[in-house]
Amino acid sequence: MIQTETVKQKKRKKQKRWGIHLFPIPALFIYGLFIVYPLVAAITYSFYDWKGIQKQAFVGLENYKNLFTLEPFSGMFWNAFGHNVLYFVVQMVVQNGLAFFLAFIIFQKIRGAELLKMAYFLPRLLSVIVVGFLWKLILNPNFGALNVILSKLGLESWKKAWLGDPDTALMTIILVNCWFGLGFAILIFLAGFQSIPKELIEAARLDGAKGLTMLRRIMMPLMMPSIMIMTVLTFIQSFEAFELVYAMQGSQGEPYRSTDTLAVYFYRLAFGGATGDSTAIGLGSALAVVLFLFICVFTALFLNYMKKKEVEM
Repeated sequence: MIQTETVKQKKRKKQKRWGIHLFPIPALFIYGLFIVYPLVAAITYSFYDWKGIQKQAFVGLENYKNLFTLEPFSGMFWNAFGHNVLYFVVQMVVQNGLAFFLAFIIFQKIRGAELLKMAYFLPRLLSVIVVGFLWKLILNPNFGALNVILSKLGLESWKKAWLGDPDTALMTIILVNCWFGLGFAILIFLAGFQSIPKELIEAARLDGAKGLTMLRRIMMPLMMPSIMIMTVLTFIQSFEAFELVYAMQGSQGEPYRSTDTLAVYFYRLAFGGATGDSTAIGLGSALAVVLFLFICVFTALFLNYMKKKEVEM
């Protein structure tokens, strides 16, 4: 009798174990449907010629060759790539640099620190599309709040068509993106500061370290995981920049392709019918695959490099 009950208990435990393995299935299904399938489809589509939305002959790597060598595709690709690089550099310097400084100030337990955290993070609660349209109104050259304020301050010479001038359009969008992402970056850096053991900080203070010396010699090495996370996230976001650019300037990269990014260029190739060429979907798929591989390879190399640096520290 006892042996029969033991066997039954073992069967129930096995059934429970198998039941646990069923829980990830919905998540895996969603991941496969919206991540794996589109990626595999894009790779497949990039090897074919297309007429509208109809797949034609297999062309191998022809779409990739055209993307890098055939005009106007290669010119638009490198133009958009340069804009993505600028996007990344400015975000690292302006957004992440300012966020690191503000996080350090908030970490000093200044009065109103909690209120500051909420204020900095508030823009992140808005939709990117909403942010784009709001700033488009603010930057309007005729009735926008920014030019009105400049007029009130007597700075008439500073007034510009911020989104209509090729020299200022891209930088304006990048700075708006920095404003939007500042709060999130502050939270990441603040979490990094708060993870530093208090004993180390107190010991450093007893040894005479304070201010910038404390930050550079003690805190910076211990902040490397947070810095690494924000660098990777900023890189990925910069090279996937689409929503804000689309909301503020549309899919044509106006004015004169000065705000084109790789994601906007991909949208225009694959869905926008920018050239009327029969291989638009094939070229767009090739661009998507190139962008995916570039982000993956760069991220993997950077993470490997940073892990080695952490060991050295």
